[in-house]
Amino acid sequence: MKLGYFQRVQQLTASRFWINNVTLEEARLALDAGACGCTQNPSYVWKMMCSPDEKARVDAAVKKAMQQTQDVDDVLVQVQRDLVADVAGMFKPLYEASHKKLGYVSIQGNPFKEDAATILATARFNRLAGENIMIKIPVTDEGLKAIEQCISEGMPVNATEVMSIQQAIDLIQAYDRATKGMAHPPVVYLSHIAGIFDEYITAYVAENKVDILEDLTWQAGKIVAKKIRSYMDECKTSVGFINGGARGLHHVTEWVGADIATTINWKGTAENLIQADYPVVSRFNNPVPESVVDELLAKLPDFRKAYLCNAIHPHEYEEFGPVVLFCSSFRKAWTQARQHIQSLR
Repeated sequence: MKLGYFQRVQQLTASRFWINNVTLEEARLALDAGACGCTQNPSYVWKMMCSPDEKARVDAAVKKAMQQTQDVDDVLVQVQRDLVADVAGMFKPLYEASHKKLGYVSIQGNPFKEDAATILATARFNRLAGENIMIKIPVTDEGLKAIEQCISEGMPVNATEVMSIQQAIDLIQAYDRATKGMAHPPVVYLSHIAGIFDEYITAYVAENKVDILEDLTWQAGKIVAKKIRSYMDECKTSVGFINGGARGLHHVTEWVGADIATTINWKGTAENLIQADYPVVSRFNNPVPESVVDELLAKLPDFRKAYLCNAIHPHEYEEFGPVVLFCSSFRKAWTQARQHIQSLR
């Protein structure tokens, strides 16, 4: 029996496949196709509310939460946890069979309340949903404080919204502090959101009429990712690498060969790659000409911030252009889910 595309990728390279924002049916299909983990973001509840197949499950979760709290955001946080717990249950056999190395399902909280104290409280609440629940936290000034505390408490963490090498450096330093002296540190990943970074760069070039070839900007996110992966290899960190925010099939195929888990949606990405069934070719470590990097640095200020060490600082992370773009979709979906819950009252 011929192996599927993702199964061959994982057999022939160090690259892995995670699935993002899934319905229960998509989770089943992804596991069958070889998914090693699952991520959800603050858009998750709204996506489930818009899915006819998930209506009964969502309605039951909303009804239960509304009986326990009057605060709409608290209802939404509880609904999200209950829905994600069902997915975590589906990934639990993989978690157990891999001796807690695979099968994690990450969950991220309210995108409007991202101070360290709220992140920590939500993290502790969400961890009650299952042993393989991974806490997803943005790498911002406040997020780094929460990440360090969560790791020190033994929580697995997905450190997300990484758009720059400096965020990766700060995250790894926080990990090192939190795990010092730990016999069994929790599993921790950093999520570099290359697809959104590329989307932001493309829009910047168009809006500002920058004279630069699309062939160069097409590589921008991957070039930053290569630098982050290289740094992680040099310092021999135990932190794993997730590639997120795919906006095209190339955000999977160009990463093949890397020790990276790429997280993608089922519809439009995973199912398309399975159908296309491309040959498995390692591409991530293909060299990039210095002239390409030089031109990107010269013409794109935010590429410079992402690529150079110390070019951006923790108090700037939350307002960094690509991060703002990424979070805007979360806040929109959270608001839509909140309005739907309010309408039920």
